[in-house]
Amino acid sequence: MNGNEIRKKYLEFMSKKGHAIIPSSALVPENDPTTLFTGSGMQPLIPYLMGEKHPKGVRLADSQKCFRSGDIEEVGDNRHTTFFEMLGNWSLGDYFKQEQIRNFWQFLTKELNLDPSRIYVTCYIGNPEANIPKDTESAAIWNELFSEEGLSTTQIDIGSEDNGYVVGDQGGRIFFYSDKNWWSRAGGPGKMPVGEPGGPDSEVFYLFPENVHDTKWGPKCHPNCDCGRYIELGNSVFMEYLKTETGFANLPNRNVDYGGGLERIAAAVNNSSDVFPTNHKPILEYFEQHSGKVYGQDDKLTKSFRVIADHMKAAVFLIADNIEPGNTDQSYFVRRLIRRSVRHADILGVGESKFASVVRPIALMYQDAYPYLLEKSEAIAATIAKEEEQFRHTLEAGLKQFNKVSLQIHLTTTVTEDGEKVIDKNVTPITKQAINAKKAFDLYTTYGFPIELTEEIAAEKGLIVERDGFDKLMEEHKAMSRAGAEQKFKGGLADNSEQVVKYHSATHLMLAGLRLVLGDHVHQAGSNITGERLRYDFTHGDKMNPEQIAAVEKYVNDAIVQGGVVSIEMMDKVVAESDKTIEASFWDRYPDEVKVYTMTGKDGTILSRELCGGPHVVRLENISGTFRITKEESSSSGVRRIKAVLE
Repeated sequence: MNGNEIRKKYLEFMSKKGHAIIPSSALVPENDPTTLFTGSGMQPLIPYLMGEKHPKGVRLADSQKCFRSGDIEEVGDNRHTTFFEMLGNWSLGDYFKQEQIRNFWQFLTKELNLDPSRIYVTCYIGNPEANIPKDTESAAIWNELFSEEGLSTTQIDIGSEDNGYVVGDQGGRIFFYSDKNWWSRAGGPGKMPVGEPGGPDSEVFYLFPENVHDTKWGPKCHPNCDCGRYIELGNSVFMEYLKTETGFANLPNRNVDYGGGLERIAAAVNNSSDVFPTNHKPILEYFEQHSGKVYGQDDKLTKSFRVIADHMKAAVFLIADNIEPGNTDQSYFVRRLIRRSVRHADILGVGESKFASVVRPIALMYQDAYPYLLEKSEAIAATIAKEEEQFRHTLEAGLKQFNKVSLQIHLTTTVTEDGEKVIDKNVTPITKQAINAKKAFDLYTTYGFPIELTEEIAAEKGLIVERDGFDKLMEEHKAMSRAGAEQKFKGGLADNSEQVVKYHSATHLMLAGLRLVLGDHVHQAGSNITGERLRYDFTHGDKMNPEQIAAVEKYVNDAIVQGGVVSIEMMDKVVAESDKTIEASFWDRYPDEVKVYTMTGKDGTILSRELCGGPHVVRLENISGTFRITKEESSSSGVRRIKAVLE
């Protein structure tokens, strides 16, 4: 059973359980400056988890395409990928733990016929300081399900992942962890900002007993061990808490947010702990053909096969979502994916100009679920070919510089002959020639050489790299980059707090007022909304005069005072785009099915009708306060910027 069949089976299963099937959102999230990419199925649904009504009801399901840039360095083992699909289902104040856990169990063991004896689960151990209890309710449900199969129900308190390596799995079936079994976008309860939703979760793992525990990860194995014996299949989040200034409050509804990795589930169904042969087969076959190497026969080459397969699939999807290779933000990661693939292709001995041709096999893998990949395949291939060519020029210049790098001879007692750190006291350390950290870092910043590339070339010459020093310089570089990023103008909403939602709703009225006062040529060009103010860019060439500003302010304030309702309608994007009463910018960022928000005054007048992803107030009078434009200025050629407050 391949991924396409499992996706179809899952969505049909959820549909029979009363769930409306919704489309995948884009890989770049809307109105969420906290992250560059959509990394989970719940991100596009945050407004509804916070209490906003979804137009398709309280039971939803989808398969969301995801990209996690933080996993780039992890790719190479049997299970980590940067791009994946997350099967998801949600209950917005409807069912809770009992129905969710039993549904997931039924899907895994009955629909997919996975062996129940190889299923292990984890639950939240609780946080007394935050007054959050241990999740014994989920554990009790799992206990019943395992008992029905005649399986052990032994429960083990693990706590932290580090402690797991000390105590091991102890023959348990149900395990309690601390922050690992708490879900929010920020991490554990102590890391959550005010206004962030979260809750305890229950994760499901599948055991591959034939895999031997690798002690390089720690003395003992446990479900969250990184050795790969246990593979996580899915995670049911019971989202019922909201971080406040004083601690935690209950969300308006108790919600369920389930996400399961399609690729990992497919691997388990095919009884393989390696996700790549099942989910990347056409890509692996393509590079086997052009390299003359066979996947799985050599550990180093297997890693290169996996890096290329994952990175090329991710690059194709990102470019299809209109993210071109570049040096900043999302574009930087597309460039990095392609360039890492080029280097690993060289390790396989593939040769030049082979990447553009793999686009079509990838598109064909997904032609049923994502037909637009095939439609855009020629343009995507051209983009990848251009990036490969540019990098090969850079690579050539970097290699010349590498050969000029001065070598420093220094005594060391921390490396063996192979350049590995000494752990065994019986191993005699030796002196090695080393490329100093600053030189390695210059190769990275100037020529785009990943440290792995520098180390690989160094090893070929019998050298090592001062990796500790390089890592220190890299951390300093990242810290400076983060600080700089915080000063940049970011689009979207600062968070999903009540005041931010009010400001976001006010921008809809403001845009409608701007179009009424200035003309239909006005469209959104960017926004940045916090709990203190809104900042909004719009297309218009001339400076607004005081009368125009006053007229826009009056339009918004009259709507707030009069009051009215905010309604949501799901529409086919093609239909919405042809409806001239619907205002929208950035049409290409939206999925095939879109949400249209209509603001209607109490007298029945439509005050605003706009494409958006939420969140918004339910009634216009909930915006409250007096809307005032504090500044109107030029943003760029043909674009003006407004700053406004609610007083």
